[in-house]
Amino acid sequence: MTQPILTTDFPGLKLAARGKVRDIYDLGEALLIVTTDRISAFDVIMNEGIPNKGYVLTQISAFWFRQMEGIIKNHIISTDVADFPKECQPYADVLAGRSMLVKKAQPLPAECIVRGYISGSGWKDYQATGSICGIKLPAGLKESDRLPQPIFTPSTKAELGTHDENISFEKMAELCGEETAQRVREVTLAIYEKARAIADEKGIIIADTKFEYGIYNGELIIIDECMTPDSSRFWPKESYHPGGPQPSFDKQFLRDYLETLTWNKTAPAPPLPAEIVQKTGEKYMEALVKLTGKGL
Repeated sequence: MTQPILTTDFPGLKLAARGKVRDIYDLGEALLIVTTDRISAFDVIMNEGIPNKGYVLTQISAFWFRQMEGIIKNHIISTDVADFPKECQPYADVLAGRSMLVKKAQPLPAECIVRGYISGSGWKDYQATGSICGIKLPAGLKESDRLPQPIFTPSTKAELGTHDENISFEKMAELCGEETAQRVREVTLAIYEKARAIADEKGIIIADTKFEYGIYNGELIIIDECMTPDSSRFWPKESYHPGGPQPSFDKQFLRDYLETLTWNKTAPAPPLPAEIVQKTGEKYMEALVKLTGKGL
């Protein structure tokens, strides 16, 4: 098993930010986004990495960005290290397959979530209120049921280590402007419908997913990642059975393990057994192979 890459350090490149998973370098006209093998759950970064996770996330994002170019442009300049500026070339071995050279967009101050099935926090919200994020839903839905139509439920973008908060569409319009909010909702639902059909043919249900958008040269583009197992719930279609939680190709497997521990879901993270690390990695890789037909 390859050793996971938990952090990057590239002398000569300017580190702009370290997120839960990505290290971002400022190259002047562009950004270099490097996806590490870090994994977080309940907004806490685990001590152990998941081997090849950064590769899987980058390849899945690139796959979806290409699929959606007819709906919206994205921030990718190139995913081929040979195209990156010369100051990146000494680090080509680390960057290969897990990095993107991207446009410098101004991110919108909201995350854009679309839900096609009732699960996770949406299920808890529905049980308590009969709604998800204030959107009234039919009575009698079961956990993991397909919704009558997908719903758009934006949230705030939280600082590292804090939780995102669901907001109303009206609040998003206040933050981003009415016209931009309308366009984002329309694009998000269109991407989801197209992705859902593509994934369905490959035996995957995309239960919900999260997008980020930015403004580049006055135009709305999609940024960050796109429908990866980190930003989505992927369920195997063959075993789908509403009425409870579903098996998944994402970090829900890790969350489920953590729920069995007496851990208060704040840092420091508990140690992860080797078999949990390995199985989580296998689930990520299975998602890549099912979606794209390609592994490592």
